[in-house]
Amino acid sequence: MNIDYTVTALMFPAIPLIMSVYSNRFHTLSSLIRKIHDEFVFEKHTPPEWKAQLMNLDNRIVVIKYSIMFAAFGFLFNMLTVFALYLESLFIARIIFGSCCLSMMISIVFFIREIQISTKALKLHLSDMDIQFKE
Repeated sequence: MNIDYTVTALMFPAIPLIMSVYSNRFHTLSSLIRKIHDEFVFEKHTPPEWKAQLMNLDNRIVVIKYSIMFAAFGFLFNMLTVFALYLESLFIARIIFGSCCLSMMISIVFFIREIQISTKALKLHLSDMDIQFKE
């Protein structure tokens, strides 16, 4: 495969877009954690599923951190590919671009996992309402 600037240019719109999605998820997650923290500290309110929610939020933090980290590595590798092409090191550019693609794939896998964990969190909230409905 021939690699040139146009190949690396294909990643430039995708990487910031995916990092924006991850940042929005992280911001929403941090807002939720702050809200739960305030409820616990100031209102002394602890829902029945509190322990499960905390474990879930902790898992989500770790997974979204890795999603963002691998996307950032993908962006770095993409920039290094451009630099290697500038230095006319085609073999090195290919290896680095492969690393870029691999980093982005790993990032997406972590993001899929975060969505699964997030869905589990929503089910925890529904189970709380379901228990009240059955009583």
